[in-house]
Amino acid sequence: MSNQQRSFFFNVDWLTVLIYLALCAIGVLSIHSAVFDPKNSSFVDLDTNYGKQFIFVIIAIVLGIFILLLESRFLSALAPAIYTITVLLLLLVLVVGRNVGGNQAWISLPGGFRLQPSEFAKFATCLLLARYLSGANIKVTEIKSFAIAAGIIFFPMVLILLQPDAGSTLVFSSLIFVLYREGLSPYFLILEGLFIALFVLTIKLNNLPIIVGGIILVAVIIILLFRRNRQLMLTVLTGAGILVAFVFSVQFLYTKVLKPHQKVRIDIVLGITNDLRGKGYNVNQSKIAIGSGKLWGKGYMKGTQTKYSFVPEQSTDFIFCTVGEEFGFAGSVVVLGLYLLLVLRIIYIAERQRSPFSRIYAYGVASVIFFHVVINIGMTIGIVPSIGIPLPLISYGGSSLISFTVMIFILIKLDSNRMGMIYA
Repeated sequence: MSNQQRSFFFNVDWLTVLIYLALCAIGVLSIHSAVFDPKNSSFVDLDTNYGKQFIFVIIAIVLGIFILLLESRFLSALAPAIYTITVLLLLLVLVVGRNVGGNQAWISLPGGFRLQPSEFAKFATCLLLARYLSGANIKVTEIKSFAIAAGIIFFPMVLILLQPDAGSTLVFSSLIFVLYREGLSPYFLILEGLFIALFVLTIKLNNLPIIVGGIILVAVIIILLFRRNRQLMLTVLTGAGILVAFVFSVQFLYTKVLKPHQKVRIDIVLGITNDLRGKGYNVNQSKIAIGSGKLWGKGYMKGTQTKYSFVPEQSTDFIFCTVGEEFGFAGSVVVLGLYLLLVLRIIYIAERQRSPFSRIYAYGVASVIFFHVVINIGMTIGIVPSIGIPLPLISYGGSSLISFTVMIFILIKLDSNRMGMIYA
């Protein structure tokens, strides 16, 4: 047996592979239960979502094995090309994309299949960000390095926002944790939290004079208290100006950019409006389904909310309510436990890397998966707006499944070669 073969069999992190396979299996079974058709019961029937998802899983596994057989050094070298291709696809979808649910985010393919470039942009961005930040003399604390890293993240965000797909756009904001791990000041995390709070207040209160006046008042008080510290005074004035500009931009985005259905979803979560039979129907029915599962659930294929199609989009964005209804609190804890184990395992893998490229990429993968899980499950239980992002490896969708598969198996391949060094 050659050294390469021994490396393939013995250095692969099989625990991560097993978690991946378990989540894929849960996905296929949950989709099968959510949209089961007695006339087309086969898992390989392409007329059903569960049949298509089963085929997607097989394709994804084959693709994962192919990635494991690649040379690790190619992954870093190909990062710019992969990023460029995904950017071109994001531009292409704006021209020839198919509009589904108000978003022009899909490219139609033969056989009734669709490609969603925004899903592939996530791992492409993680790759290029890792390639750049692992370069010689690159420090995220320096303005130039930070600006380039931010540009790598924001460029696909802008293109995705033009579709407009606000959910996929927000996923990229999770990559701030990668920059934090590489030395970015924790004040940036605090600032991001402050922006989120201001976003909520701006929409909830809908009173710009009060919010802007409050920001200015706080800034004046700080300046009066520390008037002898000119540097602090300048920082406070700059920060206040940024916050005021942000408040006005949120108001503009909310009133002029967001579509009516997107605004209603935000209003429902913030308690501004109550529309249980309209835009809030999905979330309300999802909470009913999850609550009806109680401790142990109703049993596989026995969910009444599922069987009578009370929850729209149950095989995609709201797939978690199928788990909650049929397997109850216990089953939900198992699924959440698998995701927690996956994220913690990825962080563990990241910290044992000798290569900065591998470590940075691993933290990118962990950030994206964590964001997806938290937001998707938050959507199903009604604590965050329904922004339409899938539950990794479980929600129906070939683009999402293959994207997360590529993302995870690239990491597994990089980890299998962790005793070597990968240069940007």
